[in-house]
Amino acid sequence: MTSSPLTLKGLEAMSDTMNLPNGEWKEYSLEELAVIFNDKRVPLSSMERSKKKGSFPYYGASGVIDSVDDYLFDGEYVLISEDGENLKSRQTPIAFIANGKFWVNNHAHIVKGKKKYLNQLLVYYFANLDLNPYLTGAVQPKLNKANLISIPIYLPQDESEQAAIASVLSSLDDKIDLLHRQNATLERMAETLFRQWFVEEATDVVVDLGDYADNIRKNARVEDLVQYENYVGLEHIPKKSISLYEWGKTDNLASNKSVFKENDILFGKLRSYFHKVVFAPINGVCSTDILVIKSKQPEWFSFCLFWFSNPDLVEYSDLGAGGTRMPRTSWEIISSYKIPKPDADKIAKFNEFTLPLIEKIKFNQTQIRTLTALRDTLLPKLMSGEVRVEV
Repeated sequence: MTSSPLTLKGLEAMSDTMNLPNGEWKEYSLEELAVIFNDKRVPLSSMERSKKKGSFPYYGASGVIDSVDDYLFDGEYVLISEDGENLKSRQTPIAFIANGKFWVNNHAHIVKGKKKYLNQLLVYYFANLDLNPYLTGAVQPKLNKANLISIPIYLPQDESEQAAIASVLSSLDDKIDLLHRQNATLERMAETLFRQWFVEEATDVVVDLGDYADNIRKNARVEDLVQYENYVGLEHIPKKSISLYEWGKTDNLASNKSVFKENDILFGKLRSYFHKVVFAPINGVCSTDILVIKSKQPEWFSFCLFWFSNPDLVEYSDLGAGGTRMPRTSWEIISSYKIPKPDADKIAKFNEFTLPLIEKIKFNQTQIRTLTALRDTLLPKLMSGEVRVEV
């Protein structure tokens, strides 16, 4: 396998041309492939952590949960969830890389591959593994160390093929991560200009945000929904991003849904819900927990997008949310939010500047979806030996 950089086109072609040569696969135990460092874990209570606030990540079963002023590990390790509901629901990865200097509590196993590429390979292996036979605990699932090391890990006997599998999958993840980071940079560029023009240089005259946008959410008839296959729920709206890049398929056409169109703004209504505001790069339908918002003039789109995704507006909407069990905001609340009256020319110039950035974000979203689908297709095939890589 060549060591030259892999392009999207090259990876797609590779998935069609990988062969299935005769080759020996072997059953390994985790202890044959890695060293386990569970004895070095030190849990800290929330009170202890409050006294040790610092810059080093503090990891739990599913990722970083705090930061402290010291570290236990320095380097690249694999953390594998030891307990928690996520072991069954798999809402987040149950095995992931932790790199640099960090602290780990007693809810994650700490593993370091005996060869560097094995760290990534173990993450991919556990991503494709049914853990249910190895879990204990009816209420609180647990993967204890004894069961962890009993899990058979099937890999090619040829270490160069092991490394090649890790390389293929890592190349996909690296490209996906690069596109996400590029989108974050584009968003920051637009947000910086937005804050300068419409917040820092604003006048004292205020107007309602609703003067520039409408709530266009209308419950669609079942017969009208059949033409839309894309579905967006609150679970699809990403954290800390204005761009939607995940969505599902319309399933229950009889339920109460609303149609949205490309470049409509989707605003999550639930209070204290992390996923909140994005623009839609597609046409589709969304859940009742999402407001569909459209700028009153096309050239006001970017201006509205960044106002509705502004953290102060989101906080304002949460404070006004009504209901006891699951408080929700409303269009009446967010449309009454007071903003400095903007200069019409600046709105047009802002839209002119940001639209190319948003189009680039959309293009990157398409790339992300394609790469993610390719990775998810290749992952089980590579890890099971159904598809092999030439080395």
